[in-house]
Amino acid sequence: MDPDKPTVCVLDASTYVGFWILKGLLSRGYTVRAAIQKKGGETEMEKKIKELERVEEKLEVFTVDMLDYHSILVALKGCSALFCCLDCSDGYDDKIVDFEVRGAINVVEACAQTYSMHKIVFSSSLTAAIWRENIGSTKDVDERCWSDEEFCRRKKLWHALAKTLSEKAAWALAMDRMLNMVSVNAGLVLGPGVAQQNPGSTMSYLKGAAQMYENGVLAFVNVSFLADVHIRAFEDQSTTGRYFCFNQIVKTEEEAITLAKSLSPLLSLPPRYECQGSEEVYAERLRTTKLNKLIEGTAC
Repeated sequence: MDPDKPTVCVLDASTYVGFWILKGLLSRGYTVRAAIQKKGGETEMEKKIKELERVEEKLEVFTVDMLDYHSILVALKGCSALFCCLDCSDGYDDKIVDFEVRGAINVVEACAQTYSMHKIVFSSSLTAAIWRENIGSTKDVDERCWSDEEFCRRKKLWHALAKTLSEKAAWALAMDRMLNMVSVNAGLVLGPGVAQQNPGSTMSYLKGAAQMYENGVLAFVNVSFLADVHIRAFEDQSTTGRYFCFNQIVKTEEEAITLAKSLSPLLSLPPRYECQGSEEVYAERLRTTKLNKLIEGTAC
């Protein structure tokens, strides 16, 4: 345990990814402020965090209202970094899109008013980069790409729209306030209990999964690896911009079936479904050049 490590904040620590980042930071000796959004009732994840608080002297829990800028300021006081993990485990619709965008703006503005703040690590999604008309027309999809907002609205791809608009809003405000920010654009997040703890967000991500699969942009990431990448992005001073983060692109029927089975009972295959042994292999079109450099220790 390093007593000289800075105090950092995870908001919302009760999201599936936020909780794993929280655990990773504590294991590395950081003092962590876990900010949890006000909800109707206490979730299982909130209960876990409060149980952790009782045994972890370096953990302090705060309740925040994402639409109340001042409550966010209280949680951030004295922090040198924010891990911003906005997500809705119950799923996405057009109203959640607006809420997440407003929340992202409030969070970044609060960071601008926190004088100890050195870096924001903004947790985003590959869905903020892959969706557009003629999805297969772009040769490679990398950190320069953004999903088309009107296409997402027309197809009711609310997860993609929320991630696109909230990340864009965060970037615009961070640049205006001259804040040091990086984003981690994750594939479909998999890990222990994900079907039970993050069902709605998982299914919202998978809307249009067949089209993603056929166009080489259906990818997934293990949550422990994703949390580690967030922490690396904070600790490496040379990180900049966006980072695509995934472990594997699903490109064969067998891989698609394995993915579906890992998300049971959220996804269920038809009775007695068997892989037809299709030899068709879809091209991989996502690129992780920046992520590879970060993992190797040369982030730029």
